[in-house]
Amino acid sequence: MMARVTHPVLNPVTPAGRSPARSGRRWFVPALVVLLLAQMAAAMVTTAVQQTPTIDEPVYVATAAEYLHDHRLRHNPEHPPLGKLVIATGVALADPHVDASFTGDQSLLGQHLLYESGNDPWRLMLWARLPVIALTLLFGLVVLAFARELAGDAGGLVALALYAFSPDVIAHGSLATLDVPAAGFLLTSVWLLWRARRRPRLYLPLAGAALGAALATKMNMLAAVPVLLALAGVSVWYAEPGRLRARRRTLLRAAAGAGVVALAALAVVWASYLAVDPRLRWTPEQQIPTVRGLHGLVVRLLPFPEAFRDGMRVQFQLENRPWQGFLFGRLYTGSLWYYLPAALLVKTPLGMLTLWTAGAVVVSAVRGLRPSAPYLLAPSAVLLAVAMEGARDFGTRYVVFLPMFLAVAAGGVVLVRWRWAPLVTGALVLFVAVSSLRTYPTYLPYSNEAFGGPAKTRLRLHDSNVDWGQDLGRLADRLRERYRGERIWLVYKGSGLPSFYGIDAGDPLRVPRQEVRGLLVVSDSSAAKATGRLAELIDSSRPIDEVGHSITIYRR
Repeated sequence: MMARVTHPVLNPVTPAGRSPARSGRRWFVPALVVLLLAQMAAAMVTTAVQQTPTIDEPVYVATAAEYLHDHRLRHNPEHPPLGKLVIATGVALADPHVDASFTGDQSLLGQHLLYESGNDPWRLMLWARLPVIALTLLFGLVVLAFARELAGDAGGLVALALYAFSPDVIAHGSLATLDVPAAGFLLTSVWLLWRARRRPRLYLPLAGAALGAALATKMNMLAAVPVLLALAGVSVWYAEPGRLRARRRTLLRAAAGAGVVALAALAVVWASYLAVDPRLRWTPEQQIPTVRGLHGLVVRLLPFPEAFRDGMRVQFQLENRPWQGFLFGRLYTGSLWYYLPAALLVKTPLGMLTLWTAGAVVVSAVRGLRPSAPYLLAPSAVLLAVAMEGARDFGTRYVVFLPMFLAVAAGGVVLVRWRWAPLVTGALVLFVAVSSLRTYPTYLPYSNEAFGGPAKTRLRLHDSNVDWGQDLGRLADRLRERYRGERIWLVYKGSGLPSFYGIDAGDPLRVPRQEVRGLLVVSDSSAAKATGRLAELIDSSRPIDEVGHSITIYRR
């Protein structure tokens, strides 16, 4: 930990040896922490209340309800159970009716639960989202604690502010999805590994449990396991007193420390499956693909439950599909290695990008912070590299760990010995806050000022970057308020059921083109990928309105 340097003028010491400024910070720092988390909570709850189900949420919510009702592992094997068990705590409070006779696949399971089983989808989705919101706020405290240990109160507050105002974290932390929980558990594990440099016996098992929670939430966290096991060994090595650092014994202790972390992680993964079904009955409702070659060997050798390994097989199958992507107006098939860096450039506040870069440089260059660089930068770099190689160019949610890890690194900027550093850092944090607040309450389609703001995101990106089906309810309100009685033609990309929200619309792709008259309403993700008939309809129509920066209304 860096020693705090006191200034004889700015920090005068009273005869009793107490600094008035330090006494003032006793209430100022906690109050600012509460304020930052309160605005984040307000933003997320408001978003959760107003948004209709996104594409992935109904699957997770319905699977969580199935866990509670049937205690069986049947649907959604491509994601382990822990994140859905978190969602299930909210689902349990909503107490929805679950149709035990339903036998369809997971793509229909969520729609059946929300719209065909007598449940209130608004109420059910809000309760399902609240546990993820609470977990997101707790991870904010991890960001604060980690950065505070590295750079004191000021560094902790800078890191927390960047986290609390991150549009990506707010957007996905307010949904009943798995990206933020998995990333937050991973950050917690790294923080505990950092603390293990002082007390390895206490913190290594806890770090392993947090790593296991990340793995039991999303499988893409597997890529970080070798990095975290190496960091566990580094922490044990550092914890050895200098006179006891006999190379062989220290290496054995380091290996043992890594083993403790691995065993604890493995135990948590198994426990998450046992929590759903103590008998581990695995009866998949979908066909499990056969995976051969190196991937198949890895799947067979991993010491995880069969349901986890089948989920990996499904993930490998998904990675082999020819998905369509959209970047800067270009529609393409396959994936682009630079897609995620480009998307981050669009969807990250400019002040945040600056502080991330400065933070990465500072933790690598400043002597007192240099030991933290492997903990903050190595897991982020490995996971980013793996995500860049992925086949699905769907959004920055796949790298939502970056606003967490790099916020902690950015906290180290306050230690830079440059006269204007505090002022510049504060101005950049304020810029981030203003940019984030301006997009309220539509955080999913956020883009920064250099790319025209949220209204222009649809011109450069698609899917969960812009339009994930979240604005069907807002569309229904807009049509009632401004276009009552007009003929509606709808192309909607999402999991919501338009008729439930009072939208009586026809499908413009199933009738002759000359019959499509009135209002043509198109989800921006569908517009980005439009070809053939839909492209012709859009080109021959006039845009007159937009909803939530994710749906465009055209006049024909």
